[in-house]
Amino acid sequence: MSSKLLRGTFILTLGTMISKVLGLFYIIPFYQIVGKEGTLLYNYSYVPYTIFISIATAGIPLAVSKFIAKYNTIEEYAIGRKLFKSGLVVMTITGISSFAMLYFSAPILADIVIPSNDTTSNPQDIIVVIRAVSFALIIIPFMSLIRGFFQGHQSMGPSAVSQVVEQLVRIIFLLAGAFVVLNIMKGSLATAVSVATFAAFIGGLGSLGVLFWYWYKRKPYLDELLEKDKGTLDISLKDMYKEILIYSIPFVLIGIANPLFQMIDLLTFQRAMAEIGLTEVAKDALSILNVQTHKLVIIPVSLATAFSLTLVPSITKAFMEQDQISLNRQLNQTFQVLLFLTLPSAVGLALLSEPVYTVFYEHDLLGSEVLRVYAPVAMLFALYSVTAAILQGLDEQRFTILSLLVGILVKLTLNIPFIKLFETNGAIFATALGYGSAILINLLVIKNFSKYKFRLVIRRSLLIIIFTVLMFIAAAVTYKVLLLFLSPASTFESLVIIGICAVVGAGVYFYLGLKTKLMYFLFGQRIEKVMKKLRLKV
Repeated sequence: MSSKLLRGTFILTLGTMISKVLGLFYIIPFYQIVGKEGTLLYNYSYVPYTIFISIATAGIPLAVSKFIAKYNTIEEYAIGRKLFKSGLVVMTITGISSFAMLYFSAPILADIVIPSNDTTSNPQDIIVVIRAVSFALIIIPFMSLIRGFFQGHQSMGPSAVSQVVEQLVRIIFLLAGAFVVLNIMKGSLATAVSVATFAAFIGGLGSLGVLFWYWYKRKPYLDELLEKDKGTLDISLKDMYKEILIYSIPFVLIGIANPLFQMIDLLTFQRAMAEIGLTEVAKDALSILNVQTHKLVIIPVSLATAFSLTLVPSITKAFMEQDQISLNRQLNQTFQVLLFLTLPSAVGLALLSEPVYTVFYEHDLLGSEVLRVYAPVAMLFALYSVTAAILQGLDEQRFTILSLLVGILVKLTLNIPFIKLFETNGAIFATALGYGSAILINLLVIKNFSKYKFRLVIRRSLLIIIFTVLMFIAAAVTYKVLLLFLSPASTFESLVIIGICAVVGAGVYFYLGLKTKLMYFLFGQRIEKVMKKLRLKV
């Protein structure tokens, strides 16, 4: 891999990670401003918006970049430019159509998510916040195509910088807007949340401004490439879009899975809780489930999948070259890295659920309990993303559709009866079984088409589980001792508890990983460099 490509991949990964971290942690001040009711109202709009934006953009940045890179390699630069010009028109139409669909379907969505016996929720508030966020759909698809165009030319800076700027502008507008409406203008909660959801449009404008600036700076170079075009190929727009759709569908399915599961909870949770006489707590419980705890559970998932997915291109290469030894090695490493990073994070989050919830939001026993049960599901979220990506690397992305449909069917079938049996935790159990079903299908397909054997991963998994159990014991003992002096009801004392337990748990876990050489097998020279810099010996 060239140094330019490595540098570009690093820049894009860094930009994506910064954007994700910002997107995870803004919820702390936002929750302090609008509370449980406000975050739930925000979620009413953002879940359908996420689904619409996934469909409207249709995985365009990655699909377009893959298409353009393919034809730039053979110096057919005009084909990429032809797709870009046509795509801008198509994405504009797609964006406006998606905006209109979400905007005008807002009353229908509001009626669906509010149970008939709910006398406290105002459908008009939900309509307003959904319509506020829908404006972002006008520009996001258009913007995503420009990002894909730059990425196809191995120019990752524009995408990385625009992602970070988009997130920063959105969060600043979101927090400042909500605060001003509630505390200075003394406006309603619905107005404050509407301003917060409209921030997605403002963030999009910020990102678009960055991309236009990059376009202005890079256009002379892009025009020079166009002059070098061989002109030996002439591909129709129909064939172009056919190829783009084949590339993009897997990305859509991976991105849309989580919002679809959340949408099922939005549509069924409050009704199921009302049927067992828990109408009064249903709204708070849904907010805790779908917003507060979900944000926390996604943290270990983002970190683990970021490491694991970097191995997928090498899986694709090994599969295309029919190099079975290399393919097995890459798959072994991918699954082990994922498990090594996600399992202890999920277990630690479950153990420290009470102080973690207090630090991020407030001391809430229901929130702590839901987080304790929900945290292990992080493993399934990460496994689904990685196995779906591997299927794409093996060129068997068609099975991603099957696995997702099965997972959604399981979630739909079990959600209401499980909620009636286990209350809030029932929705988590249904999500776990839905994702588990999808992952099982993905693993069977991987085994069948790659001839991959899971023996080594199973052995190493047992070792990682043993390490995690020992880590859990050490952290749990420390936690129990600290509870004699500190209270998880206090934000500052919770921070102290988390810090000390994390150091003890991570210390035990990584010591065992280094002592048994497992970390060297998984991360190779990167670990040796870190150890040399820290001047440590194990």
